[in-house]
Amino acid sequence: MIDLNKIHQLPTILSNQIAAGEVVERPASVVKELVENSIDADSTEIDVTVENAGLKLIKVVDDGNGIESSQVQTAFLRHATSKIAEQRDLFRVRTLGFRGEALPSISSVANVKMKTSTGDIGTQVEYKGGKLVAQGASESRKGTTVEVASLFYNTPARLKYLSSPNTELAKISDIINRLALSHPEIAFSFISNGRELLRTSGRGDLMQVLGAIYGVKTISKMAPIKGKDLDIQVNGYVSLPELTRSSRNYISLILNGRFIRNYPLTKAVIAGYGSKLMIGRFPIAVITINADPALIDVNVHPTKQEVRISDEPMIGKLISDAIYEMLRDKQLIPDATRDFKKPFNAEPHSFNVSTADQVQTNPPLFDVSSAPSADLNQPKVTPVVVKTRADLKSASVAEFDQLLQNEPSGVPVFESAASSVIEAESTAELQPADNPKPQQSELITQTGFPDLTYVGQIHGTYLVAENADNMYLVDQHAAQERINYEYYRKQIGEVSDDQQKLLVPIVLDYATSDFLLINDHLDLLNQLGIHLEQFGQNSFIVREHPMWFKAGQEADTIKEMIDWILFDHKISVAAFREKTAIMMSCKRAIKANHHLDSLQAKALLRRLPECENPYNCPHGRPVLVKFSNADIEKMFKRIQDPHHTDEEIV
Repeated sequence: MIDLNKIHQLPTILSNQIAAGEVVERPASVVKELVENSIDADSTEIDVTVENAGLKLIKVVDDGNGIESSQVQTAFLRHATSKIAEQRDLFRVRTLGFRGEALPSISSVANVKMKTSTGDIGTQVEYKGGKLVAQGASESRKGTTVEVASLFYNTPARLKYLSSPNTELAKISDIINRLALSHPEIAFSFISNGRELLRTSGRGDLMQVLGAIYGVKTISKMAPIKGKDLDIQVNGYVSLPELTRSSRNYISLILNGRFIRNYPLTKAVIAGYGSKLMIGRFPIAVITINADPALIDVNVHPTKQEVRISDEPMIGKLISDAIYEMLRDKQLIPDATRDFKKPFNAEPHSFNVSTADQVQTNPPLFDVSSAPSADLNQPKVTPVVVKTRADLKSASVAEFDQLLQNEPSGVPVFESAASSVIEAESTAELQPADNPKPQQSELITQTGFPDLTYVGQIHGTYLVAENADNMYLVDQHAAQERINYEYYRKQIGEVSDDQQKLLVPIVLDYATSDFLLINDHLDLLNQLGIHLEQFGQNSFIVREHPMWFKAGQEADTIKEMIDWILFDHKISVAAFREKTAIMMSCKRAIKANHHLDSLQAKALLRRLPECENPYNCPHGRPVLVKFSNADIEKMFKRIQDPHHTDEEIV
């Protein structure tokens, strides 16, 4: 019986289990440690096989140098390694591993079998719970085979906090992808439950590895970069600004063959793009950095993914400059002809909603994909003069309205806004008696929103309005974004079953890790009307989409929604719909430097008080700002401060 009041040394097995808490966090950690050992053994081929996301079996086979029979048991002792020998070696580490903790930590929480040979007679050992249970001779094939079974069988608390099998498998796939990118000269294969998820040729071609992971379509939009300065070399591939993702996880930094996580260098990659990236979007990048090991300290964390670099700012500048130089010579103007290849639909986009929904929800004010412009070839239209209410029912008004509806370049605002110019005088006559539309004054009273009178527009971006007491500047983009948001929130909340068939299906390619995560959230996507079918190795095909998708943006919308799944694995249906509504409202809102005529501007101001919250856009930005008459008078010094000089007092 150990006296807990006295200091004592922990048993070896217990200390190994404690160390395993840092080294072996999940099945992906086991794969990482074993594959890194294989890489350090000068392997040219590494095969990884897992079952049940690694919890049932992890098998790593390599053709490396192997371990001599006399040293096999020593390899399972804590802090036993062949990669460093003395203190100074710690500051010039050239291998991936050096701590000597992987094998004893793994064997303490699993059943481990190892077969290894240097080319002579091989050795086979078996450990269970950190204890040696069997040892004998094996075949003489040069290399090492390690099998890890029943992971965490003796630490059930660790099993409790693991994620779903697909999520754990995605973590493993991500680790193998990073290692394959770090060492394109090694042929990797990855098999899960009999299905091959990755295979590389091992020819040293980084572009080939990128193609195996991300697909041919992706690498066609990536370009090489190169930089050099003294003892540091930077190489790699980065995506063009048109190819982006919603998170930084697609930026891989490889330092001396080791995948690392370094925020300043990641920022340097993004900085190299300057203003060419959209806010909230990040590139796909694989940056390999070769530097003197004396400049790097990898002994920071047991996972060895966090390192300290003595010349970090210079490396960051090399990366930024290399990306900048690459982009400077690239043609970044999108191909305008791609829009001409799409069938043009002159009909206004419609939404399949019930009559009740139409009363409660207002459709988007107008689509700004094309601005109204004069056409010299258009036939002359005889002006229609409306003097009385009876004139609204005349044949000339009906003809003019029909002509306007059929105008392909017309802005749909006139569907609701043109009639609304006269609607103020004829509301009672035109609206159904059993379901009247609220008057503008009633809406203003309900929301507390001011009654705005349109004055003009500034720089094609801000609307100037006034009332009896104040002047207002309205951000036209934020205003319509709010209007659109409340419409789409209703539409997406209803989740209509109506689908639009695609003439040409959309094919989406993803990396294996992303593919597995998406598979784990197919039910969530189905609830939103996005039905993905497996199509090939790591691809999905989409044959239809919800009716509320904007024409021409179907693929981009689906990709962005899937990006949210990849970024936030636990996103709820409600949050998903909220994000989708915000995205749709932003994409279809008026942009800056878009000039509106008075009719469009007045319609926008008339629709704003109908919103539940007309004061902020969905992102939280203010829709309008106020200048009181007193504020304006102070600016022009019409109101003086009540102060006096000393001379005046005398």
